[in-house]
Order: sequence, then C-alpha cells, then structure tokens
Amino acid sequence: MPKASSKKKQRHDPLHVEMRADGLVQSKNREKYTERENRRMLKESNDGYVDPKTSRRLLEIAREQQEEIEAEEGGDQYPDFPEDEAAELSDESDEGKEYSEDEYDYEEEELEGEDAAIFEKFMPSAPRERQNLADIIMAKIKQHEINSTETEKPSSDARPTPPGLDKKIVQVYTKIGQLLRRYKSGPVPKAFKIIPSIRNWEEVMYLTSPDTWTPQATYQATRMFVSNMKPKQAQKFLNLVILDRVRDDIAENKKLNYHLYMSLKKSLYKPAAFFKGILFPLCESGTCTLREAVIIGSVLSKISVPMLHSAAALFQLSEMEYSGPTSLFIRVLLDKKYALPYKVLDSLVFHFLRFKQDTRQLPVLWHQSLLVFVQRYKADLTPEQKESLLGLIKVQYHEGISEEIRREIIHSVCRGEMIVPQEDMDIDA
Repeated sequence: MPKASSKKKQRHDPLHVEMRADGLVQSKNREKYTERENRRMLKESNDGYVDPKTSRRLLEIAREQQEEIEAEEGGDQYPDFPEDEAAELSDESDEGKEYSEDEYDYEEEELEGEDAAIFEKFMPSAPRERQNLADIIMAKIKQHEINSTETEKPSSDARPTPPGLDKKIVQVYTKIGQLLRRYKSGPVPKAFKIIPSIRNWEEVMYLTSPDTWTPQATYQATRMFVSNMKPKQAQKFLNLVILDRVRDDIAENKKLNYHLYMSLKKSLYKPAAFFKGILFPLCESGTCTLREAVIIGSVLSKISVPMLHSAAALFQLSEMEYSGPTSLFIRVLLDKKYALPYKVLDSLVFHFLRFKQDTRQLPVLWHQSLLVFVQRYKADLTPEQKESLLGLIKVQYHEGISEEIRREIIHSVCRGEMIVPQEDMDIDA
C-alpha cells in the first residue's frame, strides 16, 4: 500500500514564499495590481490639473481636427493654411532618418585635355533654348493680357497669376509655396497632394513657385506626382520642373543634392515619362555636360527598366544627332544586357556606321559604347554588319579599344548561326 501522506505542519514557509514576502522577488499579480493602481492615481491627479504644455498641445490638436471637419462639411477643396503651420513644419529636421551612401554613390568620369576637347567638338553649335514651367505660364499670362480688354494691371511687386483662377485658390497655393520654400521634413499639405487631379494643374503648381522649393520638398513632390499622374502629365512635370532643378544644382555645386538624386530615381518608376521628360530633352538640348550625363547615367544604371522601354530609348538615342552624352547613355542601357529586337540592333549598327566617312576624331565614350555593343550582342549581328564594323574600326581607330572590338567580332558566331559543338568522343575507342 502507498505511504499515507503526513499532516504534519511545516516548520517554516518555502524559500520562494519568504523571498516574495520580503520583497526580494516581485509577484506577477502584485506587479499587475501596482500598475493598475498607478494608472488610477495618475488619472485622479490629472482630473484636477493639466500642465500648460499639454493643454496647449491638446488645444492645437482640437483646432486642427475642427478645421478638417469644417473643410469636409463645407466642401472646400482648397483649405486655408495658417502662417504658423509653415513655421511648425519647417522646424522639423531629418536627424532621425538615415540614408544609404550606396543609393547616392556614382563614379566621377573625367576626360583628359585632348579627350575633353574632342568631346566639346561634338556639342551642337546651336543649342536649344531651355524652357521651364514659369516660362510657359508667363507666356499664357502675356497672351491673356494682350487679348484682354480690362485695364486692371497687377502691382509691380506682386507675382503674376494665371488668368481664370479663383482668389481663394491663389491665396492657398501661394501659402503652400511659402511652406515648401522652407520645408525640411514632415507631412505636406493636403491641398498640395491633390494637384495631379486638377485639370489646370500646371497653373496651380506655378503658384507654389517650384523653382524655390527645397530639395526635400522637390523629392516629396516627385514621389507623389509621378505615382499619381498619368504618363503624359508626369512627363511634363519632369521636363518643366525636375530637369531644370537638377541641372541648376549640378551647375552650382558641381554635384547633385541627395534629395534631387533620389527624385531622379523616383521618376524612373514611370520610364516613358523619364525618357521623354528628362533623358531625350537633355540629349537634344546641346548643352548637356559630361558631369550631368554621368550623374543621370548612374541613376539609370541603378534602377531596373522594362526591356521594351530600354529598347525604345536605345532606338531613339541612335536616331538622334550625335553628342558625347548620347554614347554614355547608350553604353549604360546596353550594359543592362536585355534581349533587344533586331530592329533596335540594326539601328545601333547604323548609328555607329554613320561615322565611317567622318574624318573627325571621335571621343573615347563613342569607342567604349561600340565595345560594349559588340561584347553584348556580337552573336546577333549579321556577317555583313560585322564586316562593316571591322571596316569602321580601321577608320575610327582607338589604340586601347579597337583591337578588343576586333577580337570580339572575329571570335563570335553570326545571327542565325548555330554554335558548332565538338565532335562526340568515340566511346568504343
């Protein structure tokens, strides 16, 4: 039979019970009750008194919520923003945000004296005139003043406003422009976010003075507009606002601000808008510098671009009037190693063969782009194209590159040819 349990009383409590009683070990139940008691006491003490700082903050939150409710109920599409809101947002900083250097890193490409002189020779003699958003809106304003019969004229110190805009809209977006001129971080006004949905969005954006936005505000605008605008709208925004900001910043600082660099990366989420709004106008301007081409090319190399967009961009670049930056952009796109249509490859071959009768010495960027082309697509060229390229490098010869191009062309199969496998070994031998 099992031993009967003893009813004898213990001489003392177990050790863990004594330690808990002495306060050396805190019970979970006691901890829960203590926390509940602290909350109750805090509530009772706060019922009678709120410190000035907390009171001021509560009033601010209540006022902001009330303004939002009134704006929603009244159907006001363009809410008013007080002056202190601009100051509040501009005081915030980016101290808590960490940026990756890899996202901003790009290699500086410098040309020697002779190569730099050759590079300059291929810049168009009659560069295109740059036009930004302000130029277009001012032209509309002048045309309206010519056609208008009104004798009213704005004061000389006031910024001209586009015709047909409500005074409330002008007031709201002018204040938003003042905020964006000092913006560092934090939320942007709701009225600014709805600009892509406004029919005459260019005129409304002009009121905010995009040329005075901080780089941080420019990045936020690019992030919102590129994702919410249609491709044609995004193309116009990138061409009239972002391109000029980027070029002016590079010209002034000899490098590109981090936030503007990230704006370029964000703009590539609509590749067609990026190519038509930034890359092609830059090449056609005739004033694109090597530094600008290197920076924008580094952005292009870091973002994955759909194959069809890359193919269309290569086709367009090969048809353009030649300039040094064109070769750099062609090289960057070829380095993506996409399977390109034969039409694009043929156009690139004609692009290079265009210089077979040219007696001028070509920049090293041209030779580099030709080398990358034959390295990536040598097996997709016809025998006639290879023969023509071999004749081309005899005319346009570069001491360090042309022999490598020749080797790549000779030791490769042609379009449509099969790689001849080695004969199978005779097993019986």
